[in-house]
Amino acid sequence: MENPLVKVLVVDDDPALRQLLADYLNRHNYDTLLAPDASDLAGRIQRYSPDLIVLDRMMPDGDGAEACRKLRQQGEDIPVILLTARDETVDRVIGLEAGADDYLGKPFDPRELLARIEAVLRRKRGASALNKDKPVAFGPFVFDPATRQLYRGEEIIKLTGGEVNLLEALVSNPGKPLSRDRLLALARDDDEGERNDRAIDIAILRLRRAIEDDPKQPRWIQTVWGVGYRFSP
Repeated sequence: MENPLVKVLVVDDDPALRQLLADYLNRHNYDTLLAPDASDLAGRIQRYSPDLIVLDRMMPDGDGAEACRKLRQQGEDIPVILLTARDETVDRVIGLEAGADDYLGKPFDPRELLARIEAVLRRKRGASALNKDKPVAFGPFVFDPATRQLYRGEEIIKLTGGEVNLLEALVSNPGKPLSRDRLLALARDDDEGERNDRAIDIAILRLRRAIEDDPKQPRWIQTVWGVGYRFSP
């Protein structure tokens, strides 16, 4: 299976710059999404599930650093690179204290932004790899990514390969809504054939039957209406 393109959400009020970055990043195999302001940033994250955000610091509807701070307060750990026309030390400190992963002053060469995006994503992947094989406990269950087994006490809960992939995707992103498209990319199992939205819903139902006291009122795997699903430990 071909790896899905990395999604980058570019949030900037300058339409020419947005389009320039979209064209450049798309040529370098990124799936670029565009937004003119920071309003409903959390909503856009839920809808599009971007892997990284390029966020302008100063926009008509508010401060990008403050928008980043709110995301972090909400528990959202998606990488953020702040852009600003004010390339001063104090502004860099404000941005980093707000939870930004990097900071780039305008004007800039798109090649530098691309290099910073790739560096931030490498750090993110490296941090994720440190916890990749760490068992995840929730309620009476333990999911072990290393063995790809779900345990309830000493009992092994039988799951298909695709269901294990789906559970791993969910528990690896606790509290983060994942769209069906995102789950399709993360949970597809070649041994089970092509997946679609309906297959994801069926796999979710099976997982709920395996781990929920009441699958109709799920505690662990919750539906996020209009988006997809979320693991809530």
